[in-house]
Amino acid sequence: MKIYTKKGDQGKTGLIGGTRVSKNDLKINAYGTVDELNAFVGLLRDLIDDSNYTSQLIEIQDRLFTAGSLLAVSDEGTKMKIPTIKSSDISSLESWIDSMDNELPEMKSFVLPGGHPIVSNCHITRTICRRAERCIVILSEHSEVDPIILSYFNRLSDYFFTLGRMMVQKLGIKETPWDPKI
Repeated sequence: MKIYTKKGDQGKTGLIGGTRVSKNDLKINAYGTVDELNAFVGLLRDLIDDSNYTSQLIEIQDRLFTAGSLLAVSDEGTKMKIPTIKSSDISSLESWIDSMDNELPEMKSFVLPGGHPIVSNCHITRTICRRAERCIVILSEHSEVDPIILSYFNRLSDYFFTLGRMMVQKLGIKETPWDPKI
């Protein structure tokens, strides 16, 4: 099977279920941003040298493929069997966040992203996750989107923020607090 089909040369692509839409369709923007997020999670996984976090990131990547598949289904539906996002997926994120929070000092102010390439990549990933969430919100205003997907992305960005703080601690660097100039 060739990687190119030439079917998208006119700016259209197919959704799961067969409907052809513009490559700028809300569904394409949503699942395309989820795909971009997944690529950045892969980069983050490559940078972090801790099997606990890399296994969490692999699980997250699996869930992102699932979310992207769900977002790619045409409004007419499909007969294809597609996995789902479950409340247990959100519970896993919350458990991971809580576990990291238990090891972190109390946050007393906003922190500036950066200090180390791994920390910076955690924050880049977090912001792409927020953009994906915004794309999904826009899509949900025009098409049916399972609300659990929005909950998952909301919690996922919290995970990346907390992971960034955890990496600060593990790498032995100092967080830079935001000191607003008033």
